[in-house]
Amino acid sequence: MKQFFPGIETIETNGSAVSKEFLTELKKLSQKREIIIFTDPDFNGERIRRIVSKAIPAAKQAFITRKEGEPLKSGNSLGVEHASKEALVRALNDLHEVKSEKSDLTKRAYSELGLASGTGSRKLREQVGIALGVGYANSKQFYKRLHTFGISLAELQEAVKKVEAKNE
Repeated sequence: MKQFFPGIETIETNGSAVSKEFLTELKKLSQKREIIIFTDPDFNGERIRRIVSKAIPAAKQAFITRKEGEPLKSGNSLGVEHASKEALVRALNDLHEVKSEKSDLTKRAYSELGLASGTGSRKLREQVGIALGVGYANSKQFYKRLHTFGISLAELQEAVKKVEAKNE
């Protein structure tokens, strides 16, 4: 990030551990600064995102896709540090906030859209996550994420429709 945005201030977790001290520091910082959670698009990144989001619900969230986080050299792990400037700018321009209003999305509607399970559901969640700018997650976490960001059934249906049209 710093190579593309020299003035940006970042705090890294340095691994998958999130200490109480780290969260305390972030909470203090959040009283004076806007916090953006920008984690790697992998299991540990999602785990860190959940922990930090719980501690700082007002934090905004940025997402890159797994593809955008792939390293150029094989053997390296997924990470924000591998993303292009364009991917970072897109993610930072498409920040998401936890919404207090409830989503009208039901588990039944979610399932009927083909996002819960079955052939192609993972790929569909991936593509819909890109379309909505909320990243990829497994079925249960993706459903929760849609609610967290207040994505309505109509918004989700529109995103699914666009993805399906693109795939035809």
